[in-house]
Amino acid sequence: MQQIISFILKNKYFLLFLLLEIIAFTFTMQSHSYHNSKFVNSANAITGGVYKKVNAFKEYTSLKGYNEQLQEENVRLKNLLSKIPRDSVSKLVTVVDSVKYFQKYSYTSAKVIRNQYNRKFNFLMIDAGMDQGIKPDQGVVNSRGVIGITNSTSKKYTTVLSILNETSNINVKLLNSFHYGSLAWNGKDYNVLQIKDIAIQANIKVGDTIITGGKSTIFPEGIPVGTILNFNKENNTYKEVNVKLFNDMSAIGPVNIITSYDKEEIENLEQGLN
Repeated sequence: MQQIISFILKNKYFLLFLLLEIIAFTFTMQSHSYHNSKFVNSANAITGGVYKKVNAFKEYTSLKGYNEQLQEENVRLKNLLSKIPRDSVSKLVTVVDSVKYFQKYSYTSAKVIRNQYNRKFNFLMIDAGMDQGIKPDQGVVNSRGVIGITNSTSKKYTTVLSILNETSNINVKLLNSFHYGSLAWNGKDYNVLQIKDIAIQANIKVGDTIITGGKSTIFPEGIPVGTILNFNKENNTYKEVNVKLFNDMSAIGPVNIITSYDKEEIENLEQGLN
């Protein structure tokens, strides 16, 4: 203890200088958006490379799970394709002009190289960034459902606000009705999320399927989320509605980032109203 005190007294001016530098740097980051964005992008670029190396080993040991996930996706796509009349299948063409053919969304593939799921404010990192056209506020999904929303980007990497984050709030609905709510997380079980603000008229049942509602510019309607696990009613309102996720959020590999072609137009209209 005496040695520590002696060291502090001996280097007190240097330590004071260092403390003031840290405080000044912190204030600069908080008060200047340009400096803050540069710092975030630089941090993403540095840590992204490290996480990519670590994830390469983890990914190799998880190939069985990824293969099962790809098989599920193939089955789902085949089932969708089987519902298209044969004469329509023969007329399918490759769409080049997304505006001409009224395409609303496109998808970019990536892999999760860092995954948090055991905190209250969890983030993921993916190996795609500005070079691949990724921007903040884009939906991230996989074949089993919703993963999160892009947060900050560097050239090659992007951080993702996980649905396992207490600030996350995603529009969802019942599969077979027009009753909507907001998907949130109480920070407890990473396999179970909650629905808020759903009308009592929804008449929900255990086992009902929950999908994205399509009431935002981030996620299209119909992306799977999970099923109703249980719920409580109090004073003629749904007090708590728990949803068991289709995804295992502790084991996320390949993902898709959603680009909405109508996002900018809709947001400009909304800003005009405000």
